[in-house]
Amino acid sequence: MATISSAMISFYALLLLLFVGAAKATASPSWESTIRMPTDSEVDFKVNDGDEEGTIWAVLVAGSSGYGNYRHQADVCHAYQLLKKGGVKEENVVVFMYDDIASNPLNPRPGVLINHPQGTDVYVGVPKDYTGENVNTKNFYAVLLGDKSSVKGGSGKVVDSKPNDRIFIYYSDHGGPGVLGMPNLPYLYGDEFIEVLKKKHASNSYKSMVIYVEACESGSVFEGMMPENLNVYVTTASNAEESSWGTYCPGMDPPPPPEYVTCLGDLYSIAWLEDRPACGLSRTYSCAVCYHLCSETHNLKKETLKQQYKTVKFRTSNGKTYNAGSHVMEYGNKSIKAETLDLYQGFDPANADAESNKLRPIKHVEAVNQRDADLLFMWHRYKQLEEGSSEKAEALKQIAETTMHRNHLDASIQLIGNLLFGQQRGAKIISAVRKPGLPLVDDWECLKTMVRAFESRCGSLTQYGMKHMRAFANICNNGISKEAMKEACMAACGAYNSQIWSPGRGYYSA
Repeated sequence: MATISSAMISFYALLLLLFVGAAKATASPSWESTIRMPTDSEVDFKVNDGDEEGTIWAVLVAGSSGYGNYRHQADVCHAYQLLKKGGVKEENVVVFMYDDIASNPLNPRPGVLINHPQGTDVYVGVPKDYTGENVNTKNFYAVLLGDKSSVKGGSGKVVDSKPNDRIFIYYSDHGGPGVLGMPNLPYLYGDEFIEVLKKKHASNSYKSMVIYVEACESGSVFEGMMPENLNVYVTTASNAEESSWGTYCPGMDPPPPPEYVTCLGDLYSIAWLEDRPACGLSRTYSCAVCYHLCSETHNLKKETLKQQYKTVKFRTSNGKTYNAGSHVMEYGNKSIKAETLDLYQGFDPANADAESNKLRPIKHVEAVNQRDADLLFMWHRYKQLEEGSSEKAEALKQIAETTMHRNHLDASIQLIGNLLFGQQRGAKIISAVRKPGLPLVDDWECLKTMVRAFESRCGSLTQYGMKHMRAFANICNNGISKEAMKEACMAACGAYNSQIWSPGRGYYSA
């Protein structure tokens, strides 16, 4: 791998500066209250449904690692605090997070995570069920299926649900067409996830399930594949072909505290997390600019999933402008929307007298494309470092190498498309989007094979390169063989794989 000249570094720094200037939309203020933990009697909360009682189970997944992805673990920790406040038992909540943020040297508040610029600590008391290498797809599936024998590492906690229980799943991370990320490979593929949901349904071990997914192109994981007869209702941060958005980032309004160089939350995630009392805030803003209620609180026994879906959809769209916003989607059994939120997210008895869940207007929220949030983090960290220091030089080198690898991925995919389909048709075929209602790909095993062929010759896709999953799907949908794909990858990338790239190490020899 050739060394990076100072001129190249300066060029990439200029590109990044332009990117940072263009990454903003308009701003939104917030509202607040403090998190009150439940009393011992409230912890025994269960779902009341006619003559039978069922238990709430929850699985919370932060599918990334690295300080630049601070927001995903903050989202998940915040979700835990809200479930806990709602009386959901800790023994019934399973948390997946790499857990490399709270004690990270870059964290300005050691041992603390916040999910809002004026936020209180959402990390305190969060169970560390599956951390580090144990945050992986296989463990997630085993936990959801209640299969203790298949879990490797971690607390061993699984969703040991019964026929009348309800299950809530919240996932926050990067994604791509047909896939969700995990800090440890392999990716979570849509076809496999749907099969796990079918298997869980066949076991007659839950009454209904609600899934919230924060990720780019998250709709593609369910589009054309999510059955309506599994008693599962899904909402996603974006449709099958657009990114989701990070927010509360440096340089935005409202900004995080000045010592933070990373985004604190995700737009879809804060939309549902802040659509209720106890959103982890410590000060109060004027009601004139609130999105929800300053003087009132939500009674989750009176707010339905449908009402929250509409609320979250409006805020995530940035007031229907889609200016730094995305289309929140829904899949599966939509009749579940008529049920109230307390059945899946718990209920705080302190809000029993709340009569109104009326919403107030919202201003635009500043946000950044999920895939560019890491560059935003790198840039603000670079600016924070001392001029002339070796750390500052290394930070700029990391920016340049990250940008170079992105350019390499984009150019390689384009070249592979041209080699397989010709220069006139290549770009059109690999970027084609199927009609709504059709799955991303006809042969999911082919998709996985194509990804492996590419990465073995052209290097890691990384969280940025996951956006190219559609290209691999279209290659499969057009009947390209594994052998032809391998040859195209070799022609496009040559000996590139002799130099491996990773976000933490940059380029290094195999």
